Amino acid sequence: MGFLDFLFGGTQCPSCGTKGARKSETQIRCPNPSCPYFDPTLGGRGVPGTAGFWSTRRADYSPLRPLDIRYRNFRGEEKTFTADADSLKKKRNHIVARVKPTGEPITLSRDRIQNLQEVERALPQKDQPGQPQPTARERQVLGYHKKHKTTSPLYESIRAKYPDW
Repeated sequence: MGFLDFLFGGTQCPSCGTKGARKSETQIRCPNPSCPYFDPTLGGRGVPGTAGFWSTRRADYSPLRPLDIRYRNFRGEEKTFTADADSLKKKRNHIVARVKPTGEPITLSRDRIQNLQEVERALPQKDQPGQPQPTARERQVLGYHKKHKTTSPLYESIRAKYPDW
């Protein structure tokens, strides 16, 4: 064991040579899934470049309500993402959605979405274009009372104005 191994992720696995293995007096734990000493708890804390580093990502995500989003990226390449329609959110000039195969959220510029009308129809009611949006002060009041699960006359009047918010 090296002098500074406790700072830099342990040692190499004696079986497969993967960096990031943990040794104790009784056992060896390795972040490599193909190793006989594999320990899934080390998956996200492995060393970049090893097989166990990305093992915490889900590769089997399947959306409940799939929606195909056609997108042209900044290089001009056409891409099609299969997103979950229930996960769509509007953030300024972008749409955030969880996509296959990992379920990771991605941010897509509305200017580059080729089937924007179809995507906007799938947005939740509060994010539909043309809907009145609360001002910054109203959003602050709504957010505060939602977070603290409290109420006030001002909050109630704003909720009446924006029931879907």
